[in-house]
Amino acid sequence: MRLLLIEDDPMIGDSIAEGLRAERYALDWVRDGGAAQLALVTDVYDLLLLDLGLPGRDGLDVLRQYRDRGGRAPVLIITARDSTADRVQGLDGGADDYLVKPFDLEELFARVRALLRRGAGRAQPDIVHRGVTLRLTAHEALLDGQPLPLSAREFALLAALLDPPGRVMSKALLEQKLYGWNEEVESNTVDVYVHRLRKKLGADFIRNVRGVGYVAPLSS
Repeated sequence: MRLLLIEDDPMIGDSIAEGLRAERYALDWVRDGGAAQLALVTDVYDLLLLDLGLPGRDGLDVLRQYRDRGGRAPVLIITARDSTADRVQGLDGGADDYLVKPFDLEELFARVRALLRRGAGRAQPDIVHRGVTLRLTAHEALLDGQPLPLSAREFALLAALLDPPGRVMSKALLEQKLYGWNEEVESNTVDVYVHRLRKKLGADFIRNVRGVGYVAPLSS
């Protein structure tokens, strides 16, 4: 999953970024409203974490423009603005959740997971598909109830393909889901990880759609 953090405070941003990357999310971080608008042009993000008091352009303006342009990713506002009027304005402006600073990182992570579940149309915290269970909170994988050893990249790629399954994803999009701006993408990296997953899950678990990308089919 690839997230965008929009936060101008370096101490808060460092703490959130370090925590989310430790939770194995690909994360980009911008520090003002103008940079946020540029980052959102591609609309590759699974979730946005948005401060409101941004230099250059207020966070609510960034949010409204994103929604007006058709942006659909869940948005979690993280701000020191704590009045009821501020909360109402943020939620009515297109946010999906609102968290007031200071907050505990564990609560932030839980809200992120809940919003990602909702965005994928899941009610349960785990992803279950054709004998595979991905426990996203614990970063654990099971195959037919037994532990399935996966590297961090293998886990992230499998989660992208299964959330939800049946969706064809291009290699370029999968790379964008796996890597942030400052991470080097190796040549044929998606193909390599797909090959490794097929060896562990069976050749038909992930299928190639010629000229398009990969899909985890709904049935074998």
